[in-house]
Amino acid sequence: MKLVTAEQMRGLDNAAINTFKIPSLELMENAGRRTVEIMLDKYGEPQGKKVAIFVGPGNNGGDGLVIARLLAARMASPIVFLCLPAEKLKGDAAVNYSRVHEFPVEIIEVSDAAGLQEIPAVLAECWAVVDAIFGTGLTRDVTGIFASAIHLINAAPCPVVAVDIASGLNADSGKILGSCVQADITVTFGQAKIGQVIHPGREYTGVLVIADIGIPEKAAAEADIRFELLDKSVGKWLPSRIPQAHKGTYGHLLIMAGSTGKTGAALLCSLGALRCGTGLVSLCVPYDLNHIFEASLWEAMTIPLQSAAQGILSIEDYKVIQETLCNKEALAIGPGVGTAEETAELMKKLYAEIEIPMLVDADALNILASDTGLLNNAPGPRILTPHPGEMARLTGRTSSQIQENRLEITREFAVQYKVHVVLKGADTLVCNPEGKLAVNPSGNPGMACGGMGDVLTGVIGGFLAQGLSPWQASCLGVYSHGLAADRLAAETSAGYLASEVAHELPYVLEDIRDLQ
Repeated sequence: MKLVTAEQMRGLDNAAINTFKIPSLELMENAGRRTVEIMLDKYGEPQGKKVAIFVGPGNNGGDGLVIARLLAARMASPIVFLCLPAEKLKGDAAVNYSRVHEFPVEIIEVSDAAGLQEIPAVLAECWAVVDAIFGTGLTRDVTGIFASAIHLINAAPCPVVAVDIASGLNADSGKILGSCVQADITVTFGQAKIGQVIHPGREYTGVLVIADIGIPEKAAAEADIRFELLDKSVGKWLPSRIPQAHKGTYGHLLIMAGSTGKTGAALLCSLGALRCGTGLVSLCVPYDLNHIFEASLWEAMTIPLQSAAQGILSIEDYKVIQETLCNKEALAIGPGVGTAEETAELMKKLYAEIEIPMLVDADALNILASDTGLLNNAPGPRILTPHPGEMARLTGRTSSQIQENRLEITREFAVQYKVHVVLKGADTLVCNPEGKLAVNPSGNPGMACGGMGDVLTGVIGGFLAQGLSPWQASCLGVYSHGLAADRLAAETSAGYLASEVAHELPYVLEDIRDLQ
């Protein structure tokens, strides 16, 4: 599903009006009509019932006035709370203000705090509340009468329907601008907005319904929309299972992971790769830890590295690793390898010299963070999968700065270093070197435990080995990984393990494969 910024949505509106010659009043009428239709579908007929409609400046307020008129036509009793003097309404909003007077709609101006005092008693009797205060163009904090109105809306005992976007929500970042309406349903027009599907905006949006208001599909097709929300359609990238297939048909992934005390990271990574359908998985491991791997995961092969001492991977084995890579389709490095000097040298050399697609995670990211100049010189495709702390080290920022600006920093980094970035966390982001970005909606707080990222590394690496592009492997990997956890969370909100998520993957992948 495509996601747009506020500016892109304005561009689509302008294209509809100026290029496709659709009157702006018609678009506003369609927006109000579709909102009413969705309210009726969700809550039934409003005949004889009170509906409170909070109207602000701009076109969002105009949409609210259309809604009031159409509800009155259905024998409801709309009450419009006008949060500004009527003479300040402009353009199409002013036209619809004049039209609403032709219907039995009560209009109450509440331009100061005193005018709000009677509203709670009205809201207690309402069938629904409609938030039409601010639209997608809001960029400053909500204050004064508008903040007070939002507080009252949130205290209402009836359903709250937001028009286009919850008032107080930044359409681009999902940030709360001072105060924000907590909607039960948001009816958004034309395209979903980025801020509606990422935290914290996702929580304030409620159920998101995208309404067609007549903007031609051609307008969206011609726009440079580079954001999307992942969904089950990613199943179309799953390799088909042909009758004559054998284990070599579905790729061979080499994993460089694990060290003393962190063998679990390597095992979970291998398990993720195997469970997503990879034909063959091999692990390069320190010689003195080989017995642990061979006894723990029978389906993976191991390559004991003779020069690796004291349970760590070493640059001394680089030539052996090079030879091992000859028949591999992809390489995953980093989980649990540690940051010892000889390991760091190995990770850097692999990144700088190996041409096959490579996924870089965990300790390998921390090693690269000390020498980011290497990032620009990769000879082949690279996927970096940092969590916020690792991204902070890679960029020289703090974790809180990363979390505050996830979208901007992820795009900036991917474009600057010409890599694919998977920024993990709530609403995991995937970005390619051209700045195309996807938001992942799957997953849940139960995933906040050790090993989840190691499984994800194996899943994405496994899809790379199966021949998917870095973009496809990353998007399919994060979506299916989160969906597997969601299956477990349906039974218990927390306490399930990373290995259990891996074991759910075949069933999740079969589900989304069947949708194609």
